[in-house]
Amino acid sequence: MTERTPLLHYRLSTSVNESEPRCPSPGQAPAQHPGNPRQRSAQQRQPEKLSIFFGVVIPTLLSMFSVVVFLRIGFMVGHSGLYQAIAMLLVAYFIICMTVLSVCAISTNGALDAGGAYYMISRALGPEFGGSIGIMFFLANVCGSALFVLGLVEAIVDTFGVPEGTFLYTFSVLPSGYWWSLLYGTGVALLCLLVCLVGAHIYAKATFLIFLVVMFVLGTVFVSFFAVHPRTIVLPGSAAFNPAANGTGPAFPTTANFTGFKLDTLLGNLWADYTVDYTTNTMMTFATVFAVMFNGCTGIMAGSNMSGDLKNPSYSIPRGTITAVIFTFIIYNMLSIMVACSCDRVLLQRDYSFLRDINIWNPFVTVGVYSSTLSAAMSNLIGASRILYALARDDLFGKVLSPAKKTSHSGNPWVSVLLSWFLVQLVLFSGKLNTIASIVTIFFLLVYAAVDLACLALEWASAPNFRPTFRYFTWHTCVLGIVGCVVMMFLINAIYASASIAFMLLLLLLIHYLSPTSSWGYISQALIFHQVRKYLLMLDVRKDHVKFWRPQILLMVSNPRSSVGLIRFTNDIKKSGLYVLGHVQLGDLDTLPSDPLQSQYDSWLSLVDHLNIKSFVNLTLADSVRHGVQHLLFISGLGGMRPNTLILGFYDDRLPQDNLIDPSLSAGQSADPSDSPRDAERQPPLFHFASLRGSGDGQDGGEFGDGKVLGPREYVAIIADAVKMLKNVALARDFNGFDRARVLSPPPSSPGKGAVYVDVWPVNLLRPDSCSYVDTCSLFLLQLACILNMVRAWRRATLRLFLCVEEGRSVRGSKEKLGQLLKELRIKAQVYSVPWDQAEPEEEEESEGDYVNSFPSNATRLSDDYLSAVNKLILDSARPAPAVRFLYLPRPPADTSRYATYLEQLELLTRDLGPTLLIHGVTPVITTDL
Repeated sequence: MTERTPLLHYRLSTSVNESEPRCPSPGQAPAQHPGNPRQRSAQQRQPEKLSIFFGVVIPTLLSMFSVVVFLRIGFMVGHSGLYQAIAMLLVAYFIICMTVLSVCAISTNGALDAGGAYYMISRALGPEFGGSIGIMFFLANVCGSALFVLGLVEAIVDTFGVPEGTFLYTFSVLPSGYWWSLLYGTGVALLCLLVCLVGAHIYAKATFLIFLVVMFVLGTVFVSFFAVHPRTIVLPGSAAFNPAANGTGPAFPTTANFTGFKLDTLLGNLWADYTVDYTTNTMMTFATVFAVMFNGCTGIMAGSNMSGDLKNPSYSIPRGTITAVIFTFIIYNMLSIMVACSCDRVLLQRDYSFLRDINIWNPFVTVGVYSSTLSAAMSNLIGASRILYALARDDLFGKVLSPAKKTSHSGNPWVSVLLSWFLVQLVLFSGKLNTIASIVTIFFLLVYAAVDLACLALEWASAPNFRPTFRYFTWHTCVLGIVGCVVMMFLINAIYASASIAFMLLLLLLIHYLSPTSSWGYISQALIFHQVRKYLLMLDVRKDHVKFWRPQILLMVSNPRSSVGLIRFTNDIKKSGLYVLGHVQLGDLDTLPSDPLQSQYDSWLSLVDHLNIKSFVNLTLADSVRHGVQHLLFISGLGGMRPNTLILGFYDDRLPQDNLIDPSLSAGQSADPSDSPRDAERQPPLFHFASLRGSGDGQDGGEFGDGKVLGPREYVAIIADAVKMLKNVALARDFNGFDRARVLSPPPSSPGKGAVYVDVWPVNLLRPDSCSYVDTCSLFLLQLACILNMVRAWRRATLRLFLCVEEGRSVRGSKEKLGQLLKELRIKAQVYSVPWDQAEPEEEEESEGDYVNSFPSNATRLSDDYLSAVNKLILDSARPAPAVRFLYLPRPPADTSRYATYLEQLELLTRDLGPTLLIHGVTPVITTDL
């Protein structure tokens, strides 16, 4: 029956056109040489830029009206009453106005290109979010086009395909059925395809004519309220919707009245009266009516999507969009009031196409429905093709969408048009109108929420370059827009809303891992910066407490090629603290044309990514290594995040080994030798670090400093400087070839049957007269060893604590005392006693002229034989050999002339011990308090 068509249109929850056709702009067309006459003529065929009225107002009005203005007003007022209908309009327009403010703000903050909302979101939130929303925006336009095509086909079939048709003909001229409807839909889609293939400018020229038709029909509707006399209208219906026909319920009325303007009619329509929808036989509620009505309030981005065709987008989009929104709001409210004053409740609830029945000439409304629906189908198809073209041009999906980049001589993306039409044709096979309508509406609402989120992120990031000329918005409006869109999504259909969000997140992850890095800028970086700065200011160093101490490490690296093992090991002992890779380059900025360090940061940051460590990089230029380390200790970090521990590679004559070309040490933990040549060839281009010297580096494989410019005295002076600055110091020896995977997975045949040990010697082995285990330095050793044991990869390691017992002292009492200390510190370790008399020191008297605080004691100097004996004691006491040793590092001597002797003694002490950390702690790091 003819009455079923408008209802079906209404129940489709038809979404609006979000992507009005974009006239090909010169920015979209391929580059053309002005000297070629053929190309020059193609340029002359480009359409002129559009004004506010033609480029923004008309597309947005047609999108927001569509068929809604003719089919949904009576349904809304009939079920919810005039009061609730106006309340619904206020709430709905409040939601979309929040999004309009965000659209206006973003559109006035720089030049816009093809893609409309996708372009705004992707350039603001980054490729991941923009690409996922872009795909959903594209699918929404495709489904929207199919939705309008199916709606138009159903309207035509119901009008011309049934004997009861009363428009123009009284007999059936079109066969009906699923396959016939599919055939008609294919024909309509082909018509839209031809228009789009010829060019969007054809539709751009017809837009104004369609607008005139819709406005004329709307004008006849308003005139009819005054010109048409009261009449009785036969209501649509059948036995299927009439319970009385089957004897199962009361009979529905078969007629209703158009009363004209009467107070009694208005009073009868003021309050809500929700009843069963006569088309679906389901009970209506406030939520269902509001969800259906809200579809007529969208379409706000039609103007912004045409930004490339506007003369002045920053000027046109805000003014044109707001004008269209205000105009449609006024029209909807006026129609609601007039309907409530002139039509009784039964007519509004039982005949959703009543505007045609009360029109001065019935076909006017049907023509308006046809024209608006056809224009919406075309504009959705064109919009989908433009979004697909923008996605393909951004290369977010690699070669998958590369064919969609092709354009004609006039810049029309014809491949994108064909792909979009093909998908529309596939959707036509479904024929599930209500399902399609719900999905389309939810997708569009998700896009609106994303635009609000983009504006909110830009506002919260407080970036200086975000200064839109449209200033009538705040972060509060963005939040309200997001909340409103999300609430509407779940109000329309909670299942589809949840599925669409999950689909968006899936696309986001897919693009994040597969798409190349873009040059658009990432809003996440601006937001992180903003939040980090805020929390750094809140991190008050005056509130530091030993209970919450954590290592914040500055690791000095001369050449990363020989320091991979130490860099990775240091990453294990940072315990979520600050970790900075420091490097000193010798030079004088006065003699250099520019800062040589700026070009090196990319290589260092690539190294951090390659080794998968959580570290910052800090480089400095100085006239000496010592001054450079002082610079880094003074300036590294911010606020309460400053290094408290300095780690240096040990100073020795061992030849360095380049580990960056060894995949077993640099590219992960792969042990396949067949991968080595390929990885070795691939690694060097990533890092532009200097080649290692063949010999004479003098620093544990080049882990720190440069042997040519850093002598023993300066090396020890760096340690003394750090201690004076109240920094803990650690010297790392024999970490050049350290491989955690190999160390933690020894062959089962090895001694200890695969057990892994970490040895701790918390006593000053260079001061045999000092056997205290509770001084600050000893506790710092225990803390670092415990931190290492807390790392996931090192949890299977066993801590071994060695207790040096002098002759004549009770071994059992000393072990019980140390065990009690470990229990209080909550450190699990095995305690081993070592007879201290195995290594008795040989002392040499110092002259009276020596400095009173000279090292190692006030009046003694340790012999090389004693140090060798201590070294042998350490080796013999640890069976099987540990993965790492932690030794006590004495404070450097106050007499600078003893620096070389100090370093020689450390070398003898740690010779052939394997990976060893010599540690000196100056700050309390352990507490037994709760």
